[in-house]
Amino acid sequence: MKYISKFIMFTLMGWKIVGFYPKDLKKFIIVGAPHTSNTDFVLGVLMKFIMGLPINFIGKKSLFKPPYGFIFKALGGTPVDRSKSENMVQAIINIFDEKDEFILAISPEGTRKKTKKWKTGFYHIAKGANVPIVLNTFDFENKQYIISKPYYLTGNMEKDFLFFHNYYKDAKGKFPNQFDINFHKNINAI
Repeated sequence: MKYISKFIMFTLMGWKIVGFYPKDLKKFIIVGAPHTSNTDFVLGVLMKFIMGLPINFIGKKSLFKPPYGFIFKALGGTPVDRSKSENMVQAIINIFDEKDEFILAISPEGTRKKTKKWKTGFYHIAKGANVPIVLNTFDFENKQYIISKPYYLTGNMEKDFLFFHNYYKDAKGKFPNQFDINFHKNINAI
């Protein structure tokens, strides 16, 4: 799958990779943004195969129903029922605690639609599991999949989100009008 994924991403789609995932870390969270189209998921799956990493993700429960649900599970997905008020953050922290290796990819917007603020579950998971965050940018303007160095939380949520804001301030997703870079101004509304 590695060579097929490289062919699709580099030759057919014309994308390039800037940066790399940390090889010395066994546990971390990948934050993929801006998430404005289904193509973001395709790019993420291609990266998973190109890099040979056991990347996991969570998705809305409806994606995992027949006839295609088994594909999402085979790609490392776990269904989430958003209608239930379970403590998803703690459940994912428990997974990090139980496993020797675990990499989780999350879209902080939680949707492809325009949103005024990011969901903060990824932050609380990283804090609770004591794992770093690797920021990914889907740069459609330059056809670049950009991977940051690991970011270790400071414990100051406002400072951390300001870092995320500065990192993504020039990001252009497939549909740039759906990405609101002012998400950090709304973190106090949690």
